[in-house]
Amino acid sequence: MVTECSVLLETGDYDLSSEGLITISDEPWVPRLITHVSSSRDRQFRMEVRQRDGKCVISGLENRRADLEDWRGFDACHIVPLHLESWLVQQHYDSWITDETSSAKINSPQNGLLLSSSVHQDFDAYIVSVNPDDGYKIFCFSRDNLGVDGRILDPVCLDPNSEHCVPDQLLRWHFRQSVLANMRGDGEPIFEHDYPPGTDQITEMQGEPMAQVRFELLLADRLRDSEYSPSSHNEEP
Repeated sequence: MVTECSVLLETGDYDLSSEGLITISDEPWVPRLITHVSSSRDRQFRMEVRQRDGKCVISGLENRRADLEDWRGFDACHIVPLHLESWLVQQHYDSWITDETSSAKINSPQNGLLLSSSVHQDFDAYIVSVNPDDGYKIFCFSRDNLGVDGRILDPVCLDPNSEHCVPDQLLRWHFRQSVLANMRGDGEPIFEHDYPPGTDQITEMQGEPMAQVRFELLLADRLRDSEYSPSSHNEEP
């Protein structure tokens, strides 16, 4: 019998027990694509997240080229993904986003974290997440390729005096999705993400898990980019 302690457990197989009732949740998880900002309103989001964080807030990697405006390898990542913009409002999660400078709640820097590109991929795949109810500890739900498991989220994005402070409620939502995606049975499928330029992504997806859902997400993402691109608002002469 091993009780709660501060000593690291040795590698091995353990049976976990609880005095309370354990039930398996049938709550669905929310799949998402790895996305990058592209429209004008997204670019404002990117600039504000960069200015606030200045580093990968999960790995701690600093961007020493920030003064050169070189942000290669760092991404402004949405906590609640862009395709859930309507859901954010319907579920009243937008009430936790309090800054008044953003044109859309989904693109508020309060819904963003600056992450290294590698961490961004794991965050969007629900492999890496932050538990705000455990001291903002970072959890890795797979093999920890990035060495981030057990770290603490950098407080630069949590300053309560900042209008761009990330609310616990959004982090809690992401952590719950990570638990739902990884802690039932064999977990949810791993999606391919590496599509070189020129690849017919839709054709490639047809033979992959959850092809229909991913196709719908991809289509919604492209339509959103088209809707907010400058050319889409130009009137015909």
